[in-house]
Amino acid sequence: MASSAVIDLNADLGEGFGIWRLGDDDGLLEVVTSANVACGFHAGDPSTMRRVCARAIAGGVAIGAQVSYRDLAGFGRRFIDVAPAELTDDVLYQLAALDGIARAEGGRVRYLKPHGALYNAAVHHEGQARALVDAVVAYDRGLPVLGLPGSALLREAEAAGLRTVPEGFADRGYTPEGTLVPRRSPGALVSDPDLVAERAVRMVVEGVVVAVDGTAVDLSVESVCVHGDTPGAVELARRVRTALAAAGLRTAPFAA
Repeated sequence: MASSAVIDLNADLGEGFGIWRLGDDDGLLEVVTSANVACGFHAGDPSTMRRVCARAIAGGVAIGAQVSYRDLAGFGRRFIDVAPAELTDDVLYQLAALDGIARAEGGRVRYLKPHGALYNAAVHHEGQARALVDAVVAYDRGLPVLGLPGSALLREAEAAGLRTVPEGFADRGYTPEGTLVPRRSPGALVSDPDLVAERAVRMVVEGVVVAVDGTAVDLSVESVCVHGDTPGAVELARRVRTALAAAGLRTAPFAA
């Protein structure tokens, strides 16, 4: 089991744009302990960011900057071979924008997590992982970095003296190597509520997730993610939180 009986539950929020809404932000904010808020590059806009930040702060939910490639059309799910220095600037821009809005509502950004293709790229792409870390270092060394266990991102963040927070995905499939199954491949999404809840508990209590080929993969996590755009995300998150509580775990933000 984790070193303490406390686990964070996070979800991606604020991923609408203008009049278009994606997911149930209000419903998820009643369940999760940390909110990865889109910063306008893959989704989100100033009004959406402010609304989500205000409600997260009111509910005691930690706000994280969910940074992305500059890719609204592709929802940030397409790899972009952007120069590391430019990527650092893009991430810094997003981080500062969300933090400014959060501060206007009486809170602040508590951590950083990349989204979509940038998240997956930073698992192995040393240059882009370092670019993400450089943005955090330039803005606030006190911000933790949330990412995949064993990723280049967490290695680079640790080397820079930042706090690293490994996370597991209750509603995503894993490869035998411990990475996420690409969304267009079979087994990428896990939607059965019982299975999602069971996987979340096993990740935290046993440090194990079963890959798509049946392999048991070791991983140690301090946060569990349920995607906000997964069908039935609010119910999945509720089931996960209930299952964690039944296993003797208290849910709370990892970043105070």
